[in-house]
Amino acid sequence: MTRSAPRRAFDYIRTRTTSSPARFAVVVFAALVLLFTALLSLPASAADGKRTELADALFTAVSTICVTGLSTVDVATHFSPFGKFLIFIGVNIGGMGVLTLASILGLVISKRLGLRAKLIAASDSNPLRSHGGPVNEGQTVRLGEVGQLLRTVALSTLVIEGALAVLLYPSLVIAGVGPLEALWEAPFYAAMAFTNTGFTPNVGGLQPFADDYLLLTVLMVGVFLGSIGFPVIYTLWKHVWHVRRWSLHAKLTLITTVMLFFAGAAAFLILEYNNPKTFGSLSAWDTTFQAFFLSAMTRSGGFSVVPIGELHGSSLVVGSMLMFVGGGSASTAGGIKVTTLAVLALAVISEAKGRQSVESFGRRIPSDVQRVALSVVAWGATICALATITIAQISQADVSDVLFDVISAFGTVGLSTGLTAELTDPAIYVMAVTIFMGRIGTVTLAAAVAATSRSQLYSLPVERPIVG
Repeated sequence: MTRSAPRRAFDYIRTRTTSSPARFAVVVFAALVLLFTALLSLPASAADGKRTELADALFTAVSTICVTGLSTVDVATHFSPFGKFLIFIGVNIGGMGVLTLASILGLVISKRLGLRAKLIAASDSNPLRSHGGPVNEGQTVRLGEVGQLLRTVALSTLVIEGALAVLLYPSLVIAGVGPLEALWEAPFYAAMAFTNTGFTPNVGGLQPFADDYLLLTVLMVGVFLGSIGFPVIYTLWKHVWHVRRWSLHAKLTLITTVMLFFAGAAAFLILEYNNPKTFGSLSAWDTTFQAFFLSAMTRSGGFSVVPIGELHGSSLVVGSMLMFVGGGSASTAGGIKVTTLAVLALAVISEAKGRQSVESFGRRIPSDVQRVALSVVAWGATICALATITIAQISQADVSDVLFDVISAFGTVGLSTGLTAELTDPAIYVMAVTIFMGRIGTVTLAAAVAATSRSQLYSLPVERPIVG
């Protein structure tokens, strides 16, 4: 029986978009962005009852689904309660991961996961599964554990955000927020912290709570839990008191995260302690705390107490480095990921010591993981460089401000020097693309493009070029 032209077109599109989990992820993310762009464009989503401009609605939708927190408008004043509720829903969808969420819904409906659903969910928990070929035992989450991981994702999201909201509520009320209004703002802040987004529902952002260290500490804890990644949370849940049974991924993620947290705080403390516009007027204790808070937020949190645009240029460079690294793999954070940095650092150390292989905690890291780590850094640096050049040319703004905001977009952080809100529509679209590419992941993007590439069944002669 001959199929109709629309049917053939539908089958072709379905085959192309679902040929790999990576390509399917790109399509679903894009579809969600378009959906939320339409919803945020509605007059009901705006506080003044007028339709939001396309560029602003699209950028906010991308920033929401990609859990970034950058915005071309003031979220607190521009959007109505309905618009803020859409943003709240969007960041939770984006934070959990669209493939993970789809798998959870399928698990709830059908009570079981088929092989295809497990592969899709597994690719969301580990980008290496986007590649063809066998999956070795070193994968973060084994295929048979996917169902348990999905339950962990859903349960941990609900429990952690709920606990954060309960802890935040008293601080909001004490700070002068009405009890009924705090019932909404507490879950909103909790979701923004755990998903590492950084949108704030109130005018002035965190400035009214600059001296409330309990609230700021709760936000830091939420950002940390969201940034380490669901596979690490799953590992800690299974083997919390048995460190030897932690996966190599969990160990590298936690160690690198803690090291960067303290290193970033020390750098900000040294560089900003005498800046009168940031830390200069604070006491030693306040300066130390704010340095740690800024270090945590530049990793992907996106909240800010001090004005980012007033930081010294040296501090902006440190912040850009931290944002580029980001958080853990399969987390709500962005960037190239801390495990990527850890693998490359271990490779450099092994090369310096003349070792044949890269090893850590009694395990050997295979060469394909090292190549992927190198590819992620190369792709990320290329994306940031091209976006910086393009936006700098369009806006003619200071390159240091452009670079900071571009890396914040790529790392889905949400901190800004103030440049993003002043961009023209063409620059806004470039920034939106940068956010999208940063969130879906450079590995996922490359795998989506190359999903149908053919395997090479032969090898060419070896010749070694001079390197270094």
